[in-house]
Amino acid sequence: MTEVMTRSAARRASKKTQHVRSVGDWATLIILIAAALLVLFPLLVLTVNAFKTSADYNAAGPLSLPKHFTMEGVISFWTTTRFPLKFMNSFVISLVVAVAAVVLSVLNSFALGIGRVKGNTWIVLAIMLANMMPQEALLYPLYSTFKQIGLYNSQLAIIIIFTVIQSAYGTYLLSSVYGTFPQAILEAAAIDGASRWQILRKVVLPISWPTISVLFVFFFVWTWNEYMIPMAFLMSDDVQTIPLALATLQGQRTMDATTLASASLLSIIPTIIFFIIFQRKLSQGITAGAVK
Repeated sequence: MTEVMTRSAARRASKKTQHVRSVGDWATLIILIAAALLVLFPLLVLTVNAFKTSADYNAAGPLSLPKHFTMEGVISFWTTTRFPLKFMNSFVISLVVAVAAVVLSVLNSFALGIGRVKGNTWIVLAIMLANMMPQEALLYPLYSTFKQIGLYNSQLAIIIIFTVIQSAYGTYLLSSVYGTFPQAILEAAAIDGASRWQILRKVVLPISWPTISVLFVFFFVWTWNEYMIPMAFLMSDDVQTIPLALATLQGQRTMDATTLASASLLSIIPTIIFFIIFQRKLSQGITAGAVK
């Protein structure tokens, strides 16, 4: 009898616990939905105003729904700024920088974190201090250097500059991760006759791939959104990026609010699509970092 009563009490306690967890789960879900709506609200307002006429905007303001759907703002920005060309410029620069910066970060971090280069701590400290330097301090030295070597007003200059800047951050991050890499795995691979290159390619890379994927996504988006250094280096319309095209139209004061909304929407859509494509890799990388 006592055993039956104990089991019954245990079942009631289990059901109560499950009920509490269920309520907590629902509360968490509601909070996350509210936070997501709060974050997405500016994007929703931007999208609504991008397809609104100037008359609707002036009559009802930015928070009203459009009474007349129009693509005039999108078409105006598309044709005025030669958007396909600017898109390709931004895409090529961001992709090349992301790939090159990830490769450099991995090679540098492997040498500093696993290769145990002499004075690696001081090297990582110097890289960290370099990451803290504002870009404004780099403008004149970079301008003088690339002007002298004939790479001013070229996309190659932007690619070189941001590859170095992004790889410095990637090296600082990955070197601390590789510094805690299990030595037993590396020693076992070396005993089996694996070379340094084989250890990097077959042992280190597969384990650290989620973190590398996160760096790749961040490097791409950061480079895509860069404005100050491209503004100082890319003078010709044929080599400019999307942020520069948007700033140029703003400076000319040729856009109303709806056209500006259309231009802003077109400029951020590629990064949103990029995030959606690599969302799983990004989540895996963040989860791997949290578990580690």
